[in-house]
Formats: sequence, C-alpha cells, structure tokens
Amino acid sequence: MSEKSQFSLLRARRFAPFFVTQTLGAFNDNVFKNALIILVTFGIAGLSIEQINVYVNLAAGFFILPFFLFSATAGQIAEKIEKSRLIRALKISEVLIMALGALALWSANLFFLMFVLFLMGAQSSIFGPVKYSILPQALHESELIGGNAMVEAATFLAILLGTLVGGWLIAQQGGAFAVGGCVLLIAAAGYWVSRGIPPAPAGAPDLKINWNPLTETWRNLKFMQTNRTVFLSVLGISWFWLYGATFLSQLPSYTKVVLGGNEQVVTLLLTVFSLGIGLGSLLCERLSGHKVEMGLVPLGSIGLTVFGIDLYFAAHGVAQQTGLGAAEFLAQPGNLRVLTDLLLTGIFGGLYIVPLYALIQTRSEPSHRSRIIAGNNILNALFMVAAAIVSILLLRAGLSIPELLLTVAVMNAAVALFIYTLLPEFLMRFIVWILINLLYRIRTRGLENVPDEGAAIVTCNHVSFVDALILGGTIRRPVRFVVYHKIFRIPFLNFIFRTARTIPIAPAREDAALLERAYADIEQALRDGELIGIFPEGGLTPDGEIQEFKPGIEKILAKTPVPVVPMAVRGLWQSMWSRRASKMGRSRLPRRFRARIELIAGEPMPGDKLRASDLEVRVRQLRGADS
Repeated sequence: MSEKSQFSLLRARRFAPFFVTQTLGAFNDNVFKNALIILVTFGIAGLSIEQINVYVNLAAGFFILPFFLFSATAGQIAEKIEKSRLIRALKISEVLIMALGALALWSANLFFLMFVLFLMGAQSSIFGPVKYSILPQALHESELIGGNAMVEAATFLAILLGTLVGGWLIAQQGGAFAVGGCVLLIAAAGYWVSRGIPPAPAGAPDLKINWNPLTETWRNLKFMQTNRTVFLSVLGISWFWLYGATFLSQLPSYTKVVLGGNEQVVTLLLTVFSLGIGLGSLLCERLSGHKVEMGLVPLGSIGLTVFGIDLYFAAHGVAQQTGLGAAEFLAQPGNLRVLTDLLLTGIFGGLYIVPLYALIQTRSEPSHRSRIIAGNNILNALFMVAAAIVSILLLRAGLSIPELLLTVAVMNAAVALFIYTLLPEFLMRFIVWILINLLYRIRTRGLENVPDEGAAIVTCNHVSFVDALILGGTIRRPVRFVVYHKIFRIPFLNFIFRTARTIPIAPAREDAALLERAYADIEQALRDGELIGIFPEGGLTPDGEIQEFKPGIEKILAKTPVPVVPMAVRGLWQSMWSRRASKMGRSRLPRRFRARIELIAGEPMPGDKLRASDLEVRVRQLRGADS
C-alpha cells in the first residue's frame, strides 16, 4: 500500500487535470452566483426590499431546481458515456453558458440572469455524477480517501474564493464587464485543462436511457435501498447538507443580530468555516491510514453536535453594538470562542463527509455507481430545500437564530444515533479505530497483498485478545474473523465481534455442534466472495512464541481452495492484552500508550494443496525475531 501523501496525487495525470477542472468549475459557479446576488441587492435601481428578497430566493431556487429535474438522467448519461469525453463536452457547454451569463450581466436583465442561473444548475447537476464516479476508476482504493479529501477541500475553498471574488468584482466600476470576462476566462481554462483527463470507460455502455425524470428518480431511489449501507450513507450525506445549509444561510443574520458584525465579519466567519471543512477533509487521509475508515463518521458527528451546541453558549443574545468590522469583532471578549466553534464544526464536518463519499464509491456496483451518486444529489437537494423550509417555520414559531442552530445541533445527535442503530458497523468501526489508535502506533508492510475483492483467507499468529481488532482495523476490506467462542463472548468485545459478523468456533471436545456450524459458515462466506480471518494456532500463545498450526485450515481449503495471505504481528506480546501480563501478575491497565507494533503481510499462497505446516513456516519468516 502506498504511503505517499494525498498531495502527491497532484503530480499524477490520472488525477490532477480532473482536480483542477472541477475546482475551476466550482469557483466559476460561485463567482457568477454571488455577483448576481450583489447586483440584485445593490446594483439594480428601483427594486423594493420585498422584490430583492424574492429575487434572491428565486436565484437559489433556479440553481437547485435542475438537480431535481436532471440528476436521474445525468446518472444514466454518466454510466453510458466515456467520462473524460463527457467532462469535455460539459466544459464546452460551460463556456457557452458563461458567454450568455456575460451578456446577461451586461444587460442587467433579471429574467435573462435567472435563465442563465438555471442553465448553470443544469450543467452542475450533470457534472455531479461524473465527478464522484470517475474517482474510483482513476485512483487505487488506498488513494480514494485522499482523493476525495482533496476534492472536498478544494471545492469548499473554491466556493469561498468564488464568492469573495464575485462580490468584489461586481462592486467595482464596470463590475458587470469584469465578472463577465472573468467567468468566460475561467470556463475556457477549465475546458483547456479537461483535455488532459485520461479516458475513463463507461460503466454501462449498453444502457438504454430512460428520459422520464420522475420514473428514473424513483428507480434510482428504490435501487439505492437494496444496498442498506450505501443508502444510509446517502442519507448521512444529505443530512450533512441540511445541517450545513442551515448554518450557512443563517450566518449573515446571525452576524448582524447576535454578533453585531458587518459584512467583513460575515466574510470572516464564512472563511473560518470553509477552511475548517477543508482542513478536516485533508485530515481524513492521515487519520484513516489510506483506507476507507468508517470510524471517522461517528467522530465527525460527535464534533458537529458538541461544537454546534457550544456555539449557542458562546453567543446567543442580541448584540449590544452593531456595525463592527473584523478587527473590532476580534477585539471583543468571547468572540474567539465563536470562531473556534465554527472552525471545529467545519473540521469535524470534513471528517464526517469524506468517508461517506468514499464508502458510496467503494460499496456501489460499478455499473450503477453514477446513478447512485445522481440519487445522492437528488436527496442532497431535497434536504437543502427542507433546511430552508424548516428554518422559516421554526423562526416564525418564535425561535431565535441561535436557538435554531442549537436545535439543528441537537437533532444531529438524534439523527446520528438513529443511523448508527440501523447500521452498527459505523459505531463498531469507531470503537475499533479509537481503541487501536489510542493504544498503538501501527506500522504496516505488504498490505497490498490482501486482495481488494474476491474470496481469500488471511492468517496470523495469535498473540493477544485484540489481534482481530488490530487486523480488522488495519486491513482495507471488511474481514470476518473466526474467533474462539469464549473470546467472542467477552463483554464489550462481543458487540464488535457480532457487528463484524465474526464466526465463533470451539474445539470438538467443547462444542462439536458449534465447530461444524463454524465450518459451514466459513465455507458459505468464501463462496460469497468474502474475506475470512483465521488464527491457525487455535489459541493465544502462552509464551510469545508461535505455536503449531492446527490442520483445521486444511479442512477449509479442501472444500474451498482460495488464496491464503500469511500475516504476522510483532510487538504485541508486551501488550497488556497478552497472556504475559497475567503470567507476571500484572494488571490489565496499560503501562504505556501509543506502543509501537508492526503488521506484516506476505504474498498470497495458493490454497490448493497448502499444508498448515508450510503456512506456519511462512508466518514465522514474516514475524522474525519478535521484540
């Protein structure tokens, strides 16, 4: 597995041109959108406050409406057509749309501007499924978290910079001409860069497109529900957009009424929040160890709730002063806490959202991936509309803006608990991730030898009670371990084992029926293409040395001869979870945290005619002299 930084992807042709293309597109959309809003608010004479509010809300509606109308069709198009060619066609359409946008800005015709905004939304709704479905084709699975993190971080920063640049340009003398020229130039640059995107084959070239958006949307949503993990991940992403849309839409009023700040303070808060999401996204790769780590999702949801609630206690009254600039705002006592809460909310939001996108990409069938992402975009848009409606209703019901934000933060905790109840795998991975990262610093070698798909068995020496957690938390694929039934029943660990669909086993002298049931479950799992984890010693080592491998694995391979990946763990004999601690009369409390251990994987061994003794020799070689 590559241990290169995610930033090394910027030097790879399979990623860099696409990354720059999508970033320029996000930047350009927001230059135009914010310029339009500023123009409507301040630049067109004769509009009343009521008319301005109507047009500003219409602008948001015209941009989001195409996601409902065209996403389902867009998912099919992205499935049927080679993706790099489709992206170039979309970038050409962006040049044409921005040419119309420049004309609309120069004419200051509101209906023309709204029509262009609708076209921009249509182009974005078609680009969305391509944006996320091309990544699994271009990147290795170990790069997927880093690639998604780079895309999410760049998107939010592009939104921020586009908003700032669009607002600044339109405010200048001849601002409409400046914005028109800018969006045309950026669109042309996006097309030029897109020419470097390498081919990405169509997922379903023979697909017959259903042009009816209503029936295809319903079909997408029904298909998503057949994969429970993917569907709940989509709901989790959609909830994040509701949460974020609520916070961002209330930010200007919150700044004016509660913090007493002016436009500078709004820009400062938006910048801090966006930088937080970008930083959290980039942290995902480092915290997850180059794999799709679902344990980060509960961590992110906890942070979103904690710091969303703390924001209420940081500032929830009416400001005593108004019109504060950025410098004056920062000089006020307590406002640093507001900025810290927004920054950390953004960081935990990044930790929450990136693994969910990567999970959808890896768990979706390649032939349906674009359509599932299209369905995700539809639900995202629906949840953002719901955010606006719910906010209006709650504010009219008498809630203040801080109370509204507090309500959403508390609701986030309830939604998270609901999702983790339905999908305990997320919570299990969080517990495993916290445990192994709190107690150990794990160095890995050769994990690329574990096949990304298909049936296989991983075997390892058995040193401690947490060996399965170490392997399961480090290997990229879900592993179904075969564990001694008494260890399987240990409180707390039992929840993790059950959630991971661990197979309990017992010697024939203890429970012959359980032994036969375990063999049957292993055989079925391998026939289903799953990854099985086995400790062939049959029990924990009593002295730190590798014990004789039992012949049970030969019985398994006789019926299902799949590849076997030999692995060895080093450094765990000194752990509080090994039998060494109890033999020396020591307590189970940790003597040191972040202990260094090592996990080594060798090349797969053919399963047909593999003897347990040969496997034992290979594991001994991998382990070497343990320390």
